[in-house]
Amino acid sequence: MPPSPSPTGEKFSLVATGDVLLHDALWPQARRDAKSTGRGVMDFAPMLEGVEPYVARADVALCHMETPVAKLGGPYYGYPSFSAPPQIAGDLARTGYDVCSTASNHTFDQGAAGVNRTLDALDAAGVKHAGSARSEKESQRITYLRVNGVKVAFLAYTYGFNGSEYPNGQTWRANVISKDKILDDATRARRGGAEVVIASLHWGTEYQQSPSTQQAALAPDLARSGKLDLIISHHAHVVEPIEKIGRTWVVYGLGNLVANHETPGDPNAEGLLTRFTFERKPGVKRFHVSKAEYVPLLMTKKAPRRVLDVRKALTTKQYGSSTRARLLQALRRTSSVVESMRGAEDGLVPAPVE
Repeated sequence: MPPSPSPTGEKFSLVATGDVLLHDALWPQARRDAKSTGRGVMDFAPMLEGVEPYVARADVALCHMETPVAKLGGPYYGYPSFSAPPQIAGDLARTGYDVCSTASNHTFDQGAAGVNRTLDALDAAGVKHAGSARSEKESQRITYLRVNGVKVAFLAYTYGFNGSEYPNGQTWRANVISKDKILDDATRARRGGAEVVIASLHWGTEYQQSPSTQQAALAPDLARSGKLDLIISHHAHVVEPIEKIGRTWVVYGLGNLVANHETPGDPNAEGLLTRFTFERKPGVKRFHVSKAEYVPLLMTKKAPRRVLDVRKALTTKQYGSSTRARLLQALRRTSSVVESMRGAEDGLVPAPVE
């Protein structure tokens, strides 16, 4: 059973970002950066420096590893069946990420071996993971982290696998979105001592900046169940709204963190970092979100390829390979979409620039 509330109260911050989707156009940049940093053959950490101040200072940081990784040295593949450079795992850890969701429509791109390599790489980097598994026993485990002494559970699920079959018929290899499955796992997490339960859902309609039919139907049921404290979503490759349903915040879509889509349109280069502060007051059993914040991001499509903190770039006038006009466009569109479902009325605010 969860411990009794501390007489002094408890508090922690959680940062979450969107898809890590390593298209082949990003690999040359990682090679160039590695020559500058001296860190191996590929170094993705410089691409992530724009979010590092938020990620590193958070009490816990959650990423979404969308694609399987290859063996060191490859062969590497981009879209449609990814096999990404494994250096990304260590670079996520270097940036400050603590845990990654790994259930996505690309989880089975490289079969069972791809699942195993990805989880092995994250383990080697010291990054925990949820959503896929190397064994049936592992698939039944709940991923927990101790955050400022608080036991937090991380669950992860996807809408499907692009038509791929389960490797060797092993249906335990990755979690599929199901209301009953999610709530049953949340219940098991609570029984295992979790004081906060976070669900990462890979769903939505690609390039659509409003909730899909599935999201609109299922998110309220999950949020009002009383079993989840936060729902984080990704997959659409564009930013979607943030809404508070009952006591639970729902992020419908974080967009991309790192990606380079050939699909036309500016929104697929725009992403979102969210930060939620959880607090439990003395004498209260449950944690609640005392602060909900967001940071608009932009992934540049020209060298040097970087994830930019949009407002910081505008403030410092360090636009990188972007322009002031493009950053303003990203800021306006992201803010408008994020706050379009009354989130601001429930306390959602832009985070202070770090």
